[in-house]
Amino acid sequence: MSTTEAMTTSEGQEAAVLLERTRETVHPELRRAVESLPGSMRRVAMYHFGWEREDGSPAAGSTGKAIRPALVLAAAQALRGDGAARDGVAGEGAAGDAVRAAVAVELAHNFTLLHDDVIDKDVRRRGRPTAWTVFGTPDAIITGDAMMALALRLLAEDPHPASAAASARLAACIVELCAGQQADCAFEQRPSVSLDECLTMATAKTGALLGCACALGALYAGAGPDEVDAMDAFGREAGLAFQLIDDLIGIWGDPGHTGKPAGADLLARKKSLPVVAALTSGTAAGEELAALYAGPMNGDDVGRAAAAVERAGGRDWAQAHAADRMGRAVQQLSRAVPDLGAAGGLLALAEFVTRRTK
Repeated sequence: MSTTEAMTTSEGQEAAVLLERTRETVHPELRRAVESLPGSMRRVAMYHFGWEREDGSPAAGSTGKAIRPALVLAAAQALRGDGAARDGVAGEGAAGDAVRAAVAVELAHNFTLLHDDVIDKDVRRRGRPTAWTVFGTPDAIITGDAMMALALRLLAEDPHPASAAASARLAACIVELCAGQQADCAFEQRPSVSLDECLTMATAKTGALLGCACALGALYAGAGPDEVDAMDAFGREAGLAFQLIDDLIGIWGDPGHTGKPAGADLLARKKSLPVVAALTSGTAAGEELAALYAGPMNGDDVGRAAAAVERAGGRDWAQAHAADRMGRAVQQLSRAVPDLGAAGGLLALAEFVTRRTK
């Protein structure tokens, strides 16, 4: 094994430990929050998080990777500057104080997932039917709305001195995120989209919430405005790298891992970042992809479209751009935490989101 491979393996293991500890810390509080919802909405939410089956009986499904709440806790730990920041343990001090903020961010994230599944007409999430296909579109949308309100209520009721600023920041983030989602939907109706437009949309739709997660952790650590803004910028850059990798997985991901059909994004004619890079490449493969996107697509066409994206350079561009964005993220992180050794958890999470394959 090379030195680079060993470092990647080590960082991957650190991220896995951090994510598991985050789930152990955050999910009990998350479940208590969800159980406070009124009956019908609670049932939809409990199903969505994997805690119940369709009939309301207990289930032990996946509740997600917990990347965003992990960023909240890791940011709080890094700026607190104690030993917990180096071993990724969420416990006492700033990280422990930030658990409610981490829950709020995870609720906000799942608000977007419930709505995205409806908008995109996705029928599978985390390996089972999406909530809207089980309970209907109105109940899924309303439950998502309730989750967002619950997230803001948790922060509003938190006695921590940073809670008011955190609540305002999360609310502003959600407005930006919705603008990104609206742009994404509008792109599907447009014959052409520039790469710059697509990058701006992805930064709002994905980067904003990861940036907000890091900023909330900084706020709960008592950081100053410059450090909070640097943490937000770190999360945004890492979030764009995350989206680039997610878009690649949406085309070439293993359905056994993603829980979605192969090439689902292509079948839906999504103008994801690798696709737009290919469409704007000025290559024959880009023109072939444009022709496929202009007409009805079947299973064979999806394979041809994926091959066209790759030949047009969309796959290589997305991988290279993800690496570039992670370099920018580390630069921003160093503004808030000059000793990057104290930000091991954040760096491990950033490495995780750009190395993942599912």
